[in-house]
Amino acid sequence: MIASLVNGEERDSLSILDRGLQFGDGLFETIAIHEGRPALWQRHMGRLLLGCRQFGLQAPDSGLLQEEARRLIGSRQSAILKILITRGHSERGYRVPGDAQPTRILELFEWDGPEASTRAIDLRFCRQRLGLQPGYAGLKHLNRLEQVLARSEFDEGEGLMLDPEGCLVAGTASNLFLLIRGRLHTPIIDRCGVAGVVRALVLDVAREMRQPVTVRRVLPDELEEAEGIFLASSLLGIMAASTLEGVRKQVQVSHHPVLEAAAGQVFRAG
Repeated sequence: MIASLVNGEERDSLSILDRGLQFGDGLFETIAIHEGRPALWQRHMGRLLLGCRQFGLQAPDSGLLQEEARRLIGSRQSAILKILITRGHSERGYRVPGDAQPTRILELFEWDGPEASTRAIDLRFCRQRLGLQPGYAGLKHLNRLEQVLARSEFDEGEGLMLDPEGCLVAGTASNLFLLIRGRLHTPIIDRCGVAGVVRALVLDVAREMRQPVTVRRVLPDELEEAEGIFLASSLLGIMAASTLEGVRKQVQVSHHPVLEAAAGQVFRAG
């Protein structure tokens, strides 16, 4: 880690009574810093503020977060910025105290930039599954044990996670798009999983271009018929899968106009 701020102060520690540590009671965003500026800032802030509303968390001032982000970034051209908002301190027990004040954490990490992640990705299925939590599906909350356990199953590449009914949801740290008979499909994120900001960008670009994208339940067997499998995340951008469980897939992002257009916007500021 390069530097960090906790409630605006330069430090790298917080109370052991923080509810983010005790219960995972909070939210986070991971933001690419490219050419010195946060990419897709408004989309990240929109998801963060939505999560605060749904969780009943006191929302941070987005202007203050932007100011603190500038302080951390300084003159760096490429980095990873992580923003965490927890519900603050409390004694033991789940009940939220009436006087709880949120904890605001910003962390800056080294990153070589998007050019360091241009190779295609090897995919595999994870044994660990995602539990159904429709009340906060789509949000990037701090409870990430399922992803931690899934990520421990492999060393390289990305793992695909299913829900308890056997439907595809997402990668451990990415969203999924399939190209089937020339049309894009992506799993619906209504019962579990994270609705990524790059996924949202792709869907918006598709609407602007009047290109259909089907959002639905996707079964693992459908990957076999897909002409292309693509992953989307704020750090990867949009990348094609090279293999699925050892079977080679050879399709590039540029083979679909929506993905090509969206890929050109992933690392833009704003």
